[in-house]
Parts: sequence; structure tokens; C-alpha cells
Amino acid sequence: MAPAKAIVANDHVGLPEGCKDTQLTNTIPVSNVKTDTYGLEIWEGTLPIIDMGGLHGHRLSDTIKQLAHACQHYGGFMLKNHGISEKLLGDIMSTAREFFHLPEEERMKLYSPDPTSLIRLATGFKDDKQNVFVSRESLKFHAHPIEKYVNLWPTNPSSYREVVSEYCVAAKRAEITLLEALFEGLGMERKSIDQILDNHGQYASLNYYPTCDKSNLGLTFGLRGHTDPTIITMLLPDEVPGLEILKDGDWVPVKPIPNTLIVHVGDVLQGLSNCRYKSLLHRVIVNSETERLSIASYCYPSNDTQMGPPKEPIDDDHPLIYKDYTYEEFYTTMWKQRLPDAARLNAFKISAA
Repeated sequence: MAPAKAIVANDHVGLPEGCKDTQLTNTIPVSNVKTDTYGLEIWEGTLPIIDMGGLHGHRLSDTIKQLAHACQHYGGFMLKNHGISEKLLGDIMSTAREFFHLPEEERMKLYSPDPTSLIRLATGFKDDKQNVFVSRESLKFHAHPIEKYVNLWPTNPSSYREVVSEYCVAAKRAEITLLEALFEGLGMERKSIDQILDNHGQYASLNYYPTCDKSNLGLTFGLRGHTDPTIITMLLPDEVPGLEILKDGDWVPVKPIPNTLIVHVGDVLQGLSNCRYKSLLHRVIVNSETERLSIASYCYPSNDTQMGPPKEPIDDDHPLIYKDYTYEEFYTTMWKQRLPDAARLNAFKISAA
């Protein structure tokens, strides 16, 4: 039986505001990996597996090409040897689990319906129009620079500020290394890269998906289909499956790999790349047996960053698609239109390219 077709909605939006290189041992069953025509290892027919260690040595050029291919043809990749220690991955997941297991009245102290809040707890809701329920609790917060925001974070559990700070700094370090490689994969010059990354921000979320009664599974999502309005999103899932990506018109599950991050191309990177890189349409499903957790780090530019593609990705085979606009203009338009995917960029197209 083919997986269900796409339903999309804007349940998931990042909100902007004006580590040591540790090698991990990734146990990846060979039987679950196949090679595509470009030579990339593909995990269970879903996303390529990229070894970030290749950016630190003689494999640099090949790894940059692999990253560019993954973003162009898959919209994302599984990232191993990312420099975040196995201990820290375990600590952040344990801290998130401890937070979501606090009494409801304690968690709800952070609840806010205001999407511009610097930190807020968001809860599940019913969409009466589509007759579906979105079952996710998410603690969303700004995280860069850490010293600007850490005092707004909860002190219960007691490990929260220390562990989350350490993880966010490590994730940001990995993001910058990745972005430099991704932009180099577009042939961009150092000056263009620096202009995009100058004063960029980081938004993060701890996400909890409770179990769902079997009788309600057909009408319940963790998140409906969407792309992220970011440059990239770096996701740490626990061991429970739930993430699905749209592939050839069908939703297919992305099974987690221990100690491995999942990186999504966001709409911002699609625009900056002149549509060479494609943002990843994804969703989350729930199950009736096991709760699920994930940690997301969202990288976005400063409000005044010019979002029109730089000159390097433009050539005779790739004519200019998007006009110049700022991230603030993109973000404002996104909220007005309430679109869930990369159609957010259509307002900034030069023509119906």
C-alpha cells in the first residue's frame, strides 16, 4: 500500500528577532544503504549520508560536491561525524525528556500564544477546517547569542540552561561549517558568504510528540507537511521513527540513525541558491505506543540581509529567478500569506519562472 499523499499546513515556523571536533562511531547497517548514480550513500531510499569529517582534510572538495548534490536533488541529508559529542547528544535529549515530564502546570508557565515571544511553549490544537488534530508540545526559544537569551530560559530541570547552551553552541558551530561548504558548492566568493552569515540568528525548539490512541491515528499528526523558513534546519531525533519526507508524491519515513543529525534545506537557502538547492517538504506522524522527542536548531539571517541570489549561482543555464528582498520582507510576507511551503518565495519571483 502506498503511503498517504501530501497534506500541508503552517504548523511549524521559526521566529526571527532584531565543541570540539569529536568523531562519533555511527553504526549504519550496510543492507540499509544503497548508492545513487552520483555515488552518494542513500539511507533506506530517503536521504544521502554525508560525513562532515570530510570537510577537514583531503576530501574537502569531494565533500563539498556531495553536499551540493544532496541539497539539489534531495533537499537534505543525514549528517555523521558532525563534531557534537555522543555524551552531549544524550544529555540534551535527557534534559528535553525531563522537561516534558514535568507537571503540566510547571510547563505551562512558559505557554504563550504570541509567536513573537523570545521563549514560549506551544501546544497541540484542532484544525476544524481539515478535521485533524496536531499533537505536539514544543518549547521554542532564541539561542544566539547565548548570553542574550539564556537568562530567559527555564531553570527546571536544573540542567536545562547548561546543557541546552552547550548543545546550541555546538550546533551553531556545525551549522556555520556546513553553510560555508554549501555556499562554496554554489561557487560563491568569500565576501558573498560573509554578507549572508553576518549577524545571523539561531532559533531552537525542544519537541515532544505524545502517544495517540489508535482510534485517532488517522486524524492526528505531529506536524503536517511543511518546509522551514530557514537557511538550514538541523534536527536531532530520538530513536523513535516519525519524520517523513515527500518523495515522488508519497510520504516516506526517515528512520533515525544513532548519533546522526538530519539537515533540511530551508526556503531561505532555496532562494539564495536561485533554486538550485530545494527546501525539504516534511511532516511528523505519531504512534500509539511510544512518545517521541526531537531537538531542532534553525539558522536564519538577520532581518536586513539581502535575500536575492548573489551573482555566482546565475548563468545561462540558471537565469535569475528571484529579485532582491530582505529577510524581514520575506518573513512579513510569509505570515500574511500563511503558506506552508516554498510557495512563500513566489512573491519574490521576477517572473513565473
